[in-house]
Amino acid sequence: MRVSSSPAARYTERLDLPWWLWLGGFAVAGLLAAEVWLGAAGVRAWLPFVLLLPACLVSLLWLGRIRVAVDDDELRVDDARLPARFVAEVIPLDAAGRREVLGVGADPLAFVIQRPWIPGAVQVVLDDPADPTPFWVVSTRRPVQLAEALLAARDAAHTGQETTHTGQEAADTSRD
Repeated sequence: MRVSSSPAARYTERLDLPWWLWLGGFAVAGLLAAEVWLGAAGVRAWLPFVLLLPACLVSLLWLGRIRVAVDDDELRVDDARLPARFVAEVIPLDAAGRREVLGVGADPLAFVIQRPWIPGAVQVVLDDPADPTPFWVVSTRRPVQLAEALLAARDAAHTGQETTHTGQEAADTSRD
């Protein structure tokens, strides 16, 4: 996980896999390749290893590809983007809170990026009348820091909107 101090990115994190999943993945791929080989000669001796081990590598890299970032004006989770002006509330969740939000009574319209190997998450409640999505739930290793960064981005977006509205009102008044 990397928290950036640049003004463009308030928070950034990659939801990569823990070492034990890498170890387990390669152990399963190696065992499966050895099972296909079973002492045979020729192509069957090396082909399972050449195919299964790189496939395991690609699969594990793909599982850890998700990036979470908060910029000055939006939350980005992989390729999904949420403008900060639509954030009503951000709730940091521990493992029990995440289980409750995503449990039996979960809202089917919620946007969820959940990684089971990451215990924490944030619930981002939306204030967008045009969007039927009530909230986002995003896994993160540092829920409090992500919540603080997102609230700061929201406050900055609201301040920017107020400045824009005040400037437009001043321009309208000067025309009269």
